[in-house]
Amino acid sequence: MADGNGFLGGRLLVVAFEGWNDAGEAATGAVRALKELLDVEMITEVDPELYFDYQFNRPTVSTNEDGVRSLGWPSAIMYGPTNPGVTGVPLADDAQLRVSGTNAGNIYLLIGTEPSRSWKSFAAEILDAALAADVSGVVFLGAMLADVPHTRPISIFVSSDNAQVRAELQIERSNYEGPVGILSVLSDAAETVGISTLSIWASVPHYVHNAPSPKAMLALIDKLEEVIDVVIPRGVLVTEAADWESGIDVLAGEDEEMAAYIAQLEQARDTVDSPEASGEAIAQEFEKYLRKRGTDGRDGRADGRPDGRSDGPGTRPDGPRH
Repeated sequence: MADGNGFLGGRLLVVAFEGWNDAGEAATGAVRALKELLDVEMITEVDPELYFDYQFNRPTVSTNEDGVRSLGWPSAIMYGPTNPGVTGVPLADDAQLRVSGTNAGNIYLLIGTEPSRSWKSFAAEILDAALAADVSGVVFLGAMLADVPHTRPISIFVSSDNAQVRAELQIERSNYEGPVGILSVLSDAAETVGISTLSIWASVPHYVHNAPSPKAMLALIDKLEEVIDVVIPRGVLVTEAADWESGIDVLAGEDEEMAAYIAQLEQARDTVDSPEASGEAIAQEFEKYLRKRGTDGRDGRADGRPDGRSDGPGTRPDGPRH
């Protein structure tokens, strides 16, 4: 811990990657929103030739306002405050334009695409840059597809592999075992070199996996604001989240099977969240939910998903795994 002041006592790097760890583009969307609100500049960018398979993560072409076309390559970029350590402007002075609070000048960002190869070298390069910037803590943002209803608050899970961080923030350690993404690799590397880590994950309804989820993005920002002790303007995110939910309501209103499935998810979620819920009641509700989908947890389709989708990237992320 930096200067004996706990996880919030030093410079914090907030990290998100496109790909397996970014259902509904919620994690990268949250970091991009921070980038627009913070006074930051680029510190370093990895060489894409070293870490990316261009047949898997293809470069993109775009045209700027002057009509000039250019290629954009998959990469990972770290940003740092233009004036490190400077307190953010008072909320009343700039409430809709800038992140404010005593920690605003200590926030660094890392955003990019999950690399295709050489993960150990990639992690080493990123951690070298973090150490050079005197980063003392890393907050990883992720989002996973889950059996959750869009009509309820987005579930957020916070965990850490660092015992001191868990004690300070009163959070748990993940008990997941299985395949992981780049976030877990970076987390392990950070802890190895003495940088404390924290993970914040959002659960995105899997039946709307093809569209960005501003509601999940907003939930991540809400929790991030609480954890890193800053005030983050929400801008149009609140309106976009409401429109996202309303749009899914319209789709469900036109699809009886989808509406029935969402109702099942709502019932299960409400049972778990009710004040009187006991462990036994929760287990019984979950068993009933599984029976409705089939004795083995399937709904009768070959892939076990109500939308005909197989388990894929996002359904088994290296997130909270509770």
